[in-house]
Amino acid sequence: MKAMKQSLVLVCMLSFTACVFGQVKSPSPDPDQLAAVSLTPISGNERLRWTVKSTVGTGSLVTGVFSAAWGTAINEPEEYGPHYGGFAKRYGMRLTGVAASNSIEAGAGAIWKEDPRYVSSNRGGIIERVKYAGRMTFFARRADGTIAPAYARYIAVPTSNFISNSWRVESESSVSSALVRTGLGFAGRFVGNVIHELWGEGQAH
Repeated sequence: MKAMKQSLVLVCMLSFTACVFGQVKSPSPDPDQLAAVSLTPISGNERLRWTVKSTVGTGSLVTGVFSAAWGTAINEPEEYGPHYGGFAKRYGMRLTGVAASNSIEAGAGAIWKEDPRYVSSNRGGIIERVKYAGRMTFFARRADGTIAPAYARYIAVPTSNFISNSWRVESESSVSSALVRTGLGFAGRFVGNVIHELWGEGQAH
């Protein structure tokens, strides 16, 4: 049953990815779909601040509470137990994974000057803004202002999830579990993008 649920989640995540890429006609979104605000190339210090904020910022910490609470409520993984101690272990496990993923993305992105920050499009329609948020789940800005596939993110999300298998409990340290967490990682980025898009007032995150 657990393997079936994992497979279902993975299929949903892959379907979401296919839908987003299917709407992208070129390597870069149309000019009017780009953020209206001016964003200067990210510096080393800003890259570090992004890593810290994305890991222990309010949004990430609150998300961790909901994630750990849900895992505790359904007692997955079972090794942690349905109690406060289990909640703390689940919360800590997610936090280490997020920290690893963000650090890898920031570091790898520096190689080809990929900017991990999200900037709202400032478009009027909600549907268009959500579509933009979906596209920018898989794309990122470069130092010259162009938009290109977020290669550092493609490396960071799966790598961090497979690395974390080495310290996770047995029931969630399989290849399939890492793949499911990878899909959920991109889904989480999409949700975060939507929140920033609709309520972020155009600033970089």
